[in-house]
Amino acid sequence: MGHVIKPPTPLDRINWEQSVFLAGSIEMGKAIDWQAQITTELADKDLTILNPRRDHWDSSWEQRMHNPAFRGQVAWELTAQDKATMIVMYFAPETQSPITLLELGLFAQTGKLVVCCPDGFWRKGNVEVVCDRYSIPMVDSIAALVASIRSRFA
Repeated sequence: MGHVIKPPTPLDRINWEQSVFLAGSIEMGKAIDWQAQITTELADKDLTILNPRRDHWDSSWEQRMHNPAFRGQVAWELTAQDKATMIVMYFAPETQSPITLLELGLFAQTGKLVVCCPDGFWRKGNVEVVCDRYSIPMVDSIAALVASIRSRFA
């Protein structure tokens, strides 16, 4: 049975050896809750799943560094990605996902990414070039992301 960790849960007592960070489209109202789908499909695995989709997000928070709630969220995500064994990224076609694009650049050279970028994502070409340049595996469905995770932690 896996463990799902969401912000603002502290990250100081995590088993990082079998950990997966779910990076990707969240844009409320546009992106499906693909993180819940992956979590459900991996419920039988002994993994630590780091899901940045906060249960109680307040869209009125000013997204600036001086806002402690916002800064804490971003710091949580960056720390979790730094320490996770694997990062999976999903670019939902109906979103622009600027933060996921930023994170792709930040973690492209880590060797721990698998990217899902279906047809229709507005910057799919850019994602493909980055993945090709840094030998990042690309898949075209959430099911293939789940398969990649299962394969990595077989």
